[in-house]
Amino acid sequence: MQPVVAVVVVLASGLVAAGQQPRILEGHRGSVLAVNFAPNGTLLASCSRDKTIKLWDVSSGKPTRMFTDHTADVYSVTFSAKGDVLASGSTDKTVRLWDAQTGAVIRTLEGHTGIVRSVNFSPDQKTLVSAGVDMTIRLWDIETGKLTRTLKGHSARVMIVVYSPDGKTLASASSDKTARLWDVETGETKAVLEGHTGGLECVAFSPNGKLLATSSQDSTVRIWDVDTAKVRHILKGHIGEIDSVSFSPDGATVASGCKDRTIKLWDAQTGKLRRTMTGHTGRVESLAFSPDGRTLASGGGGGDTSIRLWEMGGAKE
Repeated sequence: MQPVVAVVVVLASGLVAAGQQPRILEGHRGSVLAVNFAPNGTLLASCSRDKTIKLWDVSSGKPTRMFTDHTADVYSVTFSAKGDVLASGSTDKTVRLWDAQTGAVIRTLEGHTGIVRSVNFSPDQKTLVSAGVDMTIRLWDIETGKLTRTLKGHSARVMIVVYSPDGKTLASASSDKTARLWDVETGETKAVLEGHTGGLECVAFSPNGKLLATSSQDSTVRIWDVDTAKVRHILKGHIGEIDSVSFSPDGATVASGCKDRTIKLWDAQTGKLRRTMTGHTGRVESLAFSPDGRTLASGGGGGDTSIRLWEMGGAKE
């Protein structure tokens, strides 16, 4: 029987409503390294150190499909804009594209020489970007599966790479303590974001692309102005590595998940802490907001193999 956990629901406006327990999804046998919602919000994809990817029905909390072709830990999983294709990256050094309906592997992309930590689709769905321990970022043509460009510049493993909402910029975070902004068209580095005193774990763009959030082993989250590459806020309060960071769909809230077993919600404009949410029995490895902003999914690690769905009250007042 799960212990009763007191939580508080925080509206995107910053108001606090009556508390509810998160729904808990059980099924993985290892740390949940990534969670991501389908574009329509009805499905949640998760991947784990148990070498599997699972799809969950969000309304029922039941698993609907399991993908098992990877031969090692799966670090990243994400949906295409239509929700019909999944992409994943693994310790087995491969990137895979899957048919989300049938579970069949559409294509296996090979070229990384180390663990693939991150995969993401471009907004126009023509390109897939991947990054990993080999310190490279690679861009792939989705239709042909061919490698079109390799970006180099980080001096340590690349933990994550994401597209800006307009698709013109990539942001990457590395164990070399920096984040980088890349010009997608030229492949050149636009800016190096320095200031963290520990390796970076995660990076996320705001929905309008004007802000960037980074999380680090130094126990802080930083919010950056993308145009100036300057820090706006340094968010302090966590104890330990902050594994995950995510913006709410309306851009008002930044969520962070940490080794200290907590999730914190921050005001994206002021940097002020709104609420700390507890319940995970191990580190919080991964976070994702639902498209409507009403739910925050979190994946556990460090002995906690659960996924928790936190009701957020919606993305608008």
